[in-house]
Amino acid sequence: MTVNDELLSGVVQKVIAELMKGSAPLAAEFDGIHATIDEAVNGAIVAQRELIAMPLAKRDDIIAAMRQTVLDNNERMSKMAVEETKFGRYEDKLRENILCATKTLGTEDIQPLAKTGDNGLMLLEYAPVGVIGALTPVTNPTGTLIHNGISMIAAGNAVIFNPHPTATLTSTTMIKLLHKAIVDSGGPAGLISSVAKPTLDTAREIIDHPKVNMLVATGGKPVVKAVLSSGKKAIGAGAGNPPVLVDETAHIRNAAECIVNGGSMNNNIFCTCEKEVVVVDEVADSLIKFMQETGRAYLLSPDEATRVTSLVVNEKGKINPKYIGKNAQLILKDAGISVDDACRLAIFEAPADHPLVWLEQMMPVMPIVRVPNITAGIEFAVKVEQGNRHTAIMHSTNVDNMTAFARAVQTTIFVKNGPAYAGIGLGGEGHTAFTIAGPTGEGMTSARTFTRQRRCTLVEGFRII
Repeated sequence: MTVNDELLSGVVQKVIAELMKGSAPLAAEFDGIHATIDEAVNGAIVAQRELIAMPLAKRDDIIAAMRQTVLDNNERMSKMAVEETKFGRYEDKLRENILCATKTLGTEDIQPLAKTGDNGLMLLEYAPVGVIGALTPVTNPTGTLIHNGISMIAAGNAVIFNPHPTATLTSTTMIKLLHKAIVDSGGPAGLISSVAKPTLDTAREIIDHPKVNMLVATGGKPVVKAVLSSGKKAIGAGAGNPPVLVDETAHIRNAAECIVNGGSMNNNIFCTCEKEVVVVDEVADSLIKFMQETGRAYLLSPDEATRVTSLVVNEKGKINPKYIGKNAQLILKDAGISVDDACRLAIFEAPADHPLVWLEQMMPVMPIVRVPNITAGIEFAVKVEQGNRHTAIMHSTNVDNMTAFARAVQTTIFVKNGPAYAGIGLGGEGHTAFTIAGPTGEGMTSARTFTRQRRCTLVEGFRII
């Protein structure tokens, strides 16, 4: 049988048509926002195939364009995030977006590993998983999208986001901007996308969709549980309750400055932020004094602390969502307390069983608990971290004490002698991540997190020495 060019061409076209069935190329005017999850998935499949057919240098161009777009639109997006969600502070959102644009790893994180020996060559490569479904939180409607978008595309994937419904405008606008940057730099349409009205139902559609290869959830325990129950490869970034432990050897003035800065960052909505202070009694008075002297921390009296607590913790013993991510001035005003505009953090001395010691409050109200010594401090700080294994902070100059706490608390991020946000690369070394996978163990996620390993082995006949 002779196979002529016409017959061969027909076979090839049929194969391509079968591969692309239900996955037509997107229209030129498409902006990254679909009507349905099915449309988003089908578009992502086509886009991801186009991406992996491109040179790695083109992928670098795409990522560079995404970074620049974030920086070019930072003021607009930071303002929009605060106005829509009513969480955080504009000046801190600016820092968040710059951090994600500049310190999220790109394709440098997926360089292959080669090993040679007497038995030949082994090549290990980090291959894309395909289409990723990502559920993002209301607390970081831009940062999580930027970090995940760059990381996942750097790894060769397409991503469909399901933003928190309360942050729909901000998140979909960010997606449109990133999508335009991708297409304008020569990348495929549909590589990053969402639906116009993300809901819990669309989140469930993404989780259950047979053509979504991996799930990533950034948020509280319920959303993490949902993706981990999917039967798919899933990465979960859950809640935290980071304690900051201060011992008698710490540089107390520096500790005070760091705790005020870290605990007030974006009004404490970052899951990495200091949530409660555990301090050795010997230096507690000095720490509180120096925190006040920063000019940004207001010490509540016992009566004021009671009034604030009754305001921000409801009758069911849960955090009142009305005050999450709000400025200290607003919270204190509603409790009948007036402070100046410089105040960023309310602090108060609390008993060990105070609800704000044990709840992830996500607001600039910081309880301070005294302990008799470092041994008691480590034991108590480990308890209040509650096994989340998320973040812990310590101020000390005693290496043995820092080592003992780090080994006992077993958190993904452990910051020494700095604000908690140093652990995500803001003023600290290392890349940033806004999906910090403690529950599933990946830790600070990056492009490599969103890949699968593939090994190629060549036996003998390779080495020249």
